[in-house]
Amino acid sequence: MAFKNWDKELSEENLREQIVQAKEAWKQAKATEPRAESVYYNQSEDLITIKLKNGAIFSFPPKLGQGLEGASPEQLADVWLPPSGSSVHWESLDVDFGIPELIPGIFGTKSWMAELGRKGGKATSTSKSAAARQNGKKGGRPKKNISVNS
Repeated sequence: MAFKNWDKELSEENLREQIVQAKEAWKQAKATEPRAESVYYNQSEDLITIKLKNGAIFSFPPKLGQGLEGASPEQLADVWLPPSGSSVHWESLDVDFGIPELIPGIFGTKSWMAELGRKGGKATSTSKSAAARQNGKKGGRPKKNISVNS
């Protein structure tokens, strides 16, 4: 018996080999990637808190997570982990995040992250204002040196 896989013929032997490779890849990921032990929404601090299997604790405000902004406390509290601890899920919000992506601060798609960065760049603070004033005293941001080769 053979199965069609897009444009390649996939035999049962090839399928068994791919299953073995997938299991090995899963073992490797389990051994090297961070995994969650527990997750909960802390309403008083407005934080999603994830305890990792290595003992570290990771928290983030829901407004940073794509699909979590504007969710009710009840919806945020309805979070669960699969047995592998590889991701967190909010069924009622149809939101899923992989633990390896959350740790470096990836809270959504590239466009979502770009928007978060844009909003962060617009933020004002006394130190940011002071730095801008100091830069202005020096003549502002240096002009780019654009040379034209003839």
